[in-house]
Amino acid sequence: MKRKRFSEEKIIGVLKESEAGAKTDDICRRHGISSATFYTWRKKYGGMDASEAKRLHELEIENAKLKRIVADQMLDMSSMKELLAKNW
Repeated sequence: MKRKRFSEEKIIGVLKESEAGAKTDDICRRHGISSATFYTWRKKYGGMDASEAKRLHELEIENAKLKRIVADQMLDMSSMKELLAKNW
């Protein structure tokens, strides 16, 4: 899994600087990010507080776990159907 350089709190802080009136290019240069990264963050985290961003991250992790569970169950079901469909 790709390691993140910035936590949700730091991302929210960078976005708050932009809302305070600082120029996007200056913010990107100061924090060492590209403008595309800044706009992606703004699309994902715009208008959030740090607690909301943490909750979003927790929900994304839970969603990934649930998707894995469903995929495993579908695999089990398909293998059982295959086994039962064989003519003995």
